[in-house]
Formats: sequence, C-alpha cells, structure tokens
Amino acid sequence: MIDESNKVFQNLDGGLGADLESAMKRSDWSCIAKFLQQDPDSIIEEIKKSGLRGRGGAGFSTGVKWSFMPKNSKLPSYLVINADESEPGTCKDRDIIRREPHKMIEGAVIASHAIRARAAYIYIRGEFHAEALILQSAIDEAYSNGLLGKNHCNSGRDFDLYIHKGAGAYICGEETALLNSLEGRKGMPRLKPPAFPAAVGLFGYPTTVNNVETIAAVPTIMRRGHEWFSSMGRANNSGTKLFCISGHVNNPCNVEEEMSIPLKELIEKYAGGVIGGWDNLLAVIPGGSSVPMITKEVCNDVLMDFDSLREVGSGLGTGGIIVMNKSTDIIEAIARLSHFYMHESCGQCTPCREGTGWIYDIMTRFVKGKGKLNEIDKLLEITKQMEGHTICALGDAAAWPVQGLIKNFRPLIENRLSKVGNHKYNTKN
Repeated sequence: MIDESNKVFQNLDGGLGADLESAMKRSDWSCIAKFLQQDPDSIIEEIKKSGLRGRGGAGFSTGVKWSFMPKNSKLPSYLVINADESEPGTCKDRDIIRREPHKMIEGAVIASHAIRARAAYIYIRGEFHAEALILQSAIDEAYSNGLLGKNHCNSGRDFDLYIHKGAGAYICGEETALLNSLEGRKGMPRLKPPAFPAAVGLFGYPTTVNNVETIAAVPTIMRRGHEWFSSMGRANNSGTKLFCISGHVNNPCNVEEEMSIPLKELIEKYAGGVIGGWDNLLAVIPGGSSVPMITKEVCNDVLMDFDSLREVGSGLGTGGIIVMNKSTDIIEAIARLSHFYMHESCGQCTPCREGTGWIYDIMTRFVKGKGKLNEIDKLLEITKQMEGHTICALGDAAAWPVQGLIKNFRPLIENRLSKVGNHKYNTKN
C-alpha cells in the first residue's frame, strides 16, 4: 500500500483547494525555474529512467515518446494534452482537472521545454464544462503570475497554453483523430505510418500527444527524482496510478495507489468490497470498457499493472475498474458496450464500421435468447476480422469485450440460446 507522502496527487479528494496559492502549498511550481534551465535532453532522460508509461491506455514509455521529437528543427513544435476521457468506467482525468489543474499546467510547461514545443493545447471533452471553467481559471492565474506567456518563469522564452473543447466524440481520444478535430476537421484517425505525430502532427508540425495523468505526474517526478518513482511497482510497471472503481461495489471511488497492487486489495480496501461479498463477484473489467473482462478466479490473484493483466488476457488500459457481481446479466452488459462502440465508430474503416453493427445485432439477439448456437463462433470470427485490421484501436476495443464474454461465459450464452438447464447466474429471460 502506498504511503500518503508518496502520492503524486495530494488533493484528489478536493479538500485543499485547486487555486494557485493552494497548489504552491503542495509544492507545485516550486522548482520550475530550475527545470527550465536544464538541458531538454536531460529532462527526457530523467523521465525515461523513472519508467513512466502513458496513463491514457497504451502504456508506451513517456520518455521514449518525447525523444522522437526533432531536436534541431527550425519548425515549430507542439504539445497536445488529451483530456477527452470518454472511456466508459474512467473518470480520473476529470478529477485531476477539477482538483489539481496546476499540476497538469506545470507538467505541460516542463514537457514542452523537454520536447522544444512553443505552445501546448489541452483538448478537453465538451461535456466537461465545469472542469473547463476550473482549468481556464487556473491557466489565467498562471498567466497573471508570469508562469505562462512572454518570458514565462523568467526563462527568456515565450510559452502559451490553450484549451480546446471537443464535441463529445469517443474517437477523438485517439491521438490523430484528436489532432484532426483540433484543426477543425472530422475526428477521424490518420494513417501512421507514414505520418506519425512526432514528424507530422498538429498543423503539419512535430507534435507529442500525452494523457492528462501522464503530464500531471511529470513535475513530481522531476522534483523527487527518477529513483523515487521507479522504486514503486514492479520492474517495467513503475510508479503510482489513479484507479477508478465503479459498478457493484459499496463505495465507488477514484484512488491513487502503487502500480502492481493486487486487484482484490484495491476493491476490498478502497471500494468497500463487492456488494454481496467477494464470493458474489462474477467478473471485472480491469482497464476501462475496451479491455477483456476477467473472472473472479483470476481476480483473486491478479496484480494491477500492464504485464500482469496482459498475462491473463486483459489489459490495464486506463485503470477503470468495472465490477460486476452475480446480479449482472453479463450478456446484456456486453451488448450495451457493443452498442456504445457501434455508435462511436467514425465509419472510416470497413471492418469497424460494418463489424460493430453486426456485433450489436447478434448480441441483441443473444440477450433475448433468439440467436443460434452456431452464431457464437460466427460472432467470434467477426471480432477476429476486426481486431488488428483498422487504422486505430477502436475496432480492437469493440472486439475485446465480446471475446472476453465468449472466452469466460460461453456456457451461459449457450444456455440462453438453447433455453435448457438451470442458469448459474441471473440471466433475466
């Protein structure tokens, strides 16, 4: 269990104030002048050594990603912070913006210095209206106090930070779709290669896109050193992480904990346990709706990190833990997610555009017990044709929940369709 002094986010419960004065009492901005005097490559190296991996879902090394940016280019460069957060079961970035906006703003300043960016854009989900107001107020405070703008932090350089509101499209959580939306185009992913954002990004210039939590962790890592951050969690799974626990728990919550903490401990200690007790647990989606579910047997021992969850056929994703007890109609739950992905597909790729509709159609019939047994394999085949065959990962995200259902609860589907035998779990026929 993490010690309170090791938490990156000291105001996650909102009790200490989100304004600049309160943030400075928590040591935010305390060493910013020193960081801006450092060589950019030394900052990148420090983040590499910390082991910080992207907290938006992909888990790619943050320092390595920054190192892709050109070092001696005469072209302008940009940082874009992804605050779109539309993944069902995930609400961590929203709380950071509400309660620790200056951590993210300071992180944007440090990251932009490291990648030699002249400006940064925060692409925020349009539904986060109240959060956008809080964030804009924090940005205004930073400008008023010389932390942003001309000769910011007395560094001799100019740096600007802008907010851009999205229109609530899930696809704009994908970094190149986000860039298109930011430029005023349709939110559709770009082909990459050849055009990786570090080469051709926002407005055609080199760009790095990072998640809110990733950027907000940077200042604390820089102040306390890479050894501190890498000392928590297992090898290759360093640091702390915000976990969002929802569903059939007694106390849904957001909590910061050390990476590699057991899933059972997270649920029991912070979320008050499963409603009806641990033995009443049916399944958990451990990383937001786009990763495959895991059963109670797996939940007993699995650790919450990238590698442990990959080994059991799932993923850490955003850290959005969705708990389902035995009152859940698991088929209907996955059908609901299938509807979400069908609705949010941008339609650019045929496997995703057509496949999400087919999945939802079949899943809807499965819920009603009107499908055929041979359609289970047909449904699985459709997901395999989608997985890995689209420009972005939305096709994978639509496929994996269904694959997890078939892998773990195929007998339940067969029972529903054949209408024979006693169902082990509630099926709401």
